Amino acid sequence: MKRHIPNLITMLNLLSGSISIVFALHGDLVMASWMIGLAALFDFLDGMAARLLNAKSEIGNILDSLGDMISFGLAPAMILYMLLASAPDMPDVTAGHYHIPAFIAFLVPVFSAIRLAKFSVDDQQQDHFLGLPTPANALFIASIPLILIQYPDGSVIHDFFQGFYTLVALIVLTSILMVSNVPLFSLKFKNFEWKSNQYRYIFLILAIALLIFFHFLAIPVIVLFYIGFSLLMPLK
Repeated sequence: MKRHIPNLITMLNLLSGSISIVFALHGDLVMASWMIGLAALFDFLDGMAARLLNAKSEIGNILDSLGDMISFGLAPAMILYMLLASAPDMPDVTAGHYHIPAFIAFLVPVFSAIRLAKFSVDDQQQDHFLGLPTPANALFIASIPLILIQYPDGSVIHDFFQGFYTLVALIVLTSILMVSNVPLFSLKFKNFEWKSNQYRYIFLILAIALLIFFHFLAIPVIVLFYIGFSLLMPLK
């Protein structure tokens, strides 16, 4: 029975990502973002459950990649498409009801698929990653609607994250980072000892502090900090 528990949690990840897409299609980007956050929580828990229960399996790895493709590839792309389509400075290029420039949002699932495929065939990415993980990228994207409600319309931060060209630049940059060979540490805990997880604990403590002080704006800062911290620390 215990070997099915991680797969059940993975399915909750997939379910959360699917519901996120429905919210995005109906224009509720805030709830779409929260569902991606919930999917990320389940993604973290399924790996932890597999390690604690010693229930790793090939089918579990495949299900995890399929779930991640929906929750951290397609779901954030839907949020981006809706944001781009409503951006005040979006180029006026349409075909019927469709905003053609907004389709650039779907670079995210394309590069997410490449990232997940690379990870699934690389046995070396156990204690660290090569390239930005898809959950981190999805959380970065999911934070944008939350930042837009945190800061009022007309503020510098609101206008920055609402801008079409800002969003396009973020899409291109994060897509490149996902398929890059930049080494980034993993947040996977094999145990809870301080000595073998000190960098993870330090990162999590700082991330929580940033969230307390800056709320949703802290999320993109944490992703940038994650990249910088990984480049400075010795990967083991």
